[in-house]
Amino acid sequence: MQPALSVLGFHNLLYNAAMVDRRTILLGMTAAVAALLAADAARAHNCTCRNRDGSKYELGQVACLMVDGNAYMARCEMNLNVSTWKKLRDGCPTADWSEAATVR
Repeated sequence: MQPALSVLGFHNLLYNAAMVDRRTILLGMTAAVAALLAADAARAHNCTCRNRDGSKYELGQVACLMVDGNAYMARCEMNLNVSTWKKLRDGCPTADWSEAATVR
């Protein structure tokens, strides 16, 4: 025959049930926050950079920028939640038509 559940045992049973509910609520809140952060990260991928002429570039795209008479290659990147241009190298590639005509 099983012993009757004591008052102290009954109190522990209720406490454990309440803890399970708190854990469930905490787990749900954690999942909701994770979903919001994932949505925010996905939204950040829609950011663009703008060239001085107003043209838009997606994250990761490379462009030749002309600033104060200096031309350089730059990539559109995120830095501290702000889209920005990261300089890759001085100068921009050009095509020399005189060489292209002789290389056939």
